[in-house]
Amino acid sequence: MKPRPGGRSPRAGTSPVGAGRDDPGGGPGRLRILVVSADIGAGHDAAAAELAARLAGDGVVVEQLNFFTALPRPLHRLVREGYRTMLQRFPWSYDALFRFTDRSSLMVRGFRAALRAAVPRMLSRISADTCLVVTTHPFANQLLGPMRGTGQLTVPVLSYVTDFVAHPIWISPGVDTYCVIHDGTQRQAAARGAADVRVVNPLISAEFASSATACQRTARARFGLPEQERLALIVAGSWGVGDVARTARDVLGAGCVTPVVACGRNVRLRQRLRTFPGHVLGWVEDMPTLMRAVDVVVENAGGLTCQQSLAGGLPTVTYRPISGHGRANAQLLAEAGLTAYVTTAAELAPVLTELTELTALTGAEVSPALPVGSATDMASLISEVVRSGDRYDWKRSV
Repeated sequence: MKPRPGGRSPRAGTSPVGAGRDDPGGGPGRLRILVVSADIGAGHDAAAAELAARLAGDGVVVEQLNFFTALPRPLHRLVREGYRTMLQRFPWSYDALFRFTDRSSLMVRGFRAALRAAVPRMLSRISADTCLVVTTHPFANQLLGPMRGTGQLTVPVLSYVTDFVAHPIWISPGVDTYCVIHDGTQRQAAARGAADVRVVNPLISAEFASSATACQRTARARFGLPEQERLALIVAGSWGVGDVARTARDVLGAGCVTPVVACGRNVRLRQRLRTFPGHVLGWVEDMPTLMRAVDVVVENAGGLTCQQSLAGGLPTVTYRPISGHGRANAQLLAEAGLTAYVTTAAELAPVLTELTELTALTGAEVSPALPVGSATDMASLISEVVRSGDRYDWKRSV
């Protein structure tokens, strides 16, 4: 790929591919890419970590950068905690913001313009021998895309979209390629102006495949769960956001499953549920085994945990989705037939009964809903790009 014209100094990523081969940090013969993530929730960082793990054995050095370190320090905490507060205490405000930015490009353009002040700090964090930049958070696109377009960044920018919905905040001029995990997302992104959109396998660990985890009896013993009951795992991300307590009560009230609630790092939620008659867990390090222990997953955001359950072939229900992207993801997931979108408590019992009976009939070997059969491995795509340099024909590649 040829560098884009019109840039002014300073520029990042200007060294040819392979310039970092003698870098002590990378080792001889190793190539360097930068993954720009964000510590809002766990999904964006987890995708970056999985990509790094896949590339580790392929001679590629992966540097991971928190996008918010390119902003003035107070803004990092302000944005992260402000977002968390909106989700937990004022969900209507986040829903309004999500809908407004979905309908008005003016606000997205304004946000993009405001980020120009962060260009020097971002440039200082990109090594000269970086041959590719990958983003896993939409805000990074709004900064790095324009940098790429003006020539301040001369290497390709790929964006891995962690949501099923391609909200306009993901789409930015200058981003070379968007990698998504479903063809419905691909169509959305293309309709919003993304020129090159690829469907890739989700960036989640292979341990979530049903064949890669322990048997259900062993998995249940690992977490002290009953052997014979039908179990529904209730998840709400690492922050434990949404109306989780009410969801737990509704699932319990359905009468056909026993709830297992994963509260993430939300200590207050776990304390609130300390007398709940189901099984209440905090942060779970071994989520693959926990998913193997249950019969169905009830989720509310369509994020990382939802992708993990679908990849493992677990029946998945979306219930009481969080505002904004949670509701948008729920709609797309349901339309694609990936999850059952339950909108009332009265619908829970028949849906959960049907899904758990299906699991009992089919056993552990359930066909995963993800990845999509025609998808490619993102790590393979990246390896091909960084090794071919300017010779890589981006638009004509498969």
